[in-house]
Amino acid sequence: MCEYCGCQEVAAIDLLTREHEHVVNLVGDVRAAHAAGDVAGMAALARRIAEVLRPHTAVEEGGLFPLLAGDFPGQIAALEEEHRRIEAVLGAAAAGTPGDPAWPQRLLDTLEVLREHILKEQDGVFPAALTTLDGTGWDTVDAVRARVGTLLPGAG
Repeated sequence: MCEYCGCQEVAAIDLLTREHEHVVNLVGDVRAAHAAGDVAGMAALARRIAEVLRPHTAVEEGGLFPLLAGDFPGQIAALEEEHRRIEAVLGAAAAGTPGDPAWPQRLLDTLEVLREHILKEQDGVFPAALTTLDGTGWDTVDAVRARVGTLLPGAG
């Protein structure tokens, strides 16, 4: 993941980045489950990804994105739309293994969108936030994080 601009020195961005890295690792596990024909395992992993992304997305959409939307309205709107698309496919596994035989491939396709989405945030949003937000802006992001927490293993 990105380490060239220094944005990970900001605690809020560091945690968002670590959540991204955890999700990318889970995506690899989904691919392995798919290769093994383990659709139930894919569904369980989709639920884990959704759990990590729930507070992550809340921090982005409740803190970071509104502060950047004035300068980058199209990019932020596109990222939020991608959040909805990703949530919909992950959410299909919320109650168990989806019965739709097309869901495993739809999940794999959506996880590719998620990987690209992560790169957009890491290479675009986070560096933009570093140069755009002031102390008050970071306080806003931190307040959202304090309210929603994180489901990243080992993080507070």
